Amino acid sequence: MDIKGIESGFGINKAFSSAGSASSSSPVEGAGKFFSELVSKVNDLQTQSDQAIQGLASGENKNLHEVMISMEKASVSFLFMSQVRNKAIEAYQEVMRMQV
Repeated sequence: MDIKGIESGFGINKAFSSAGSASSSSPVEGAGKFFSELVSKVNDLQTQSDQAIQGLASGENKNLHEVMISMEKASVSFLFMSQVRNKAIEAYQEVMRMQV
């Protein structure tokens, strides 16, 4: 029986493959790179959703279910990004409240 560790590609590193390469740089640079990739991927999904909506409205695309799926993917990814941002802000505020 082969048991794989967390670093084996399950979870967030699989979605953002370059997030695992941040070990050679500082944590701040790694976090910045992670957030910029996250925003970029969410933006790509939003753009794809907008194109699918435009295609449906113009009659190019006849598959309403594919348009709805792309809209939901964009929506869920945006909600995920906003929750990650909220947790990062919460963590920052908690660190700033710590007494030295």
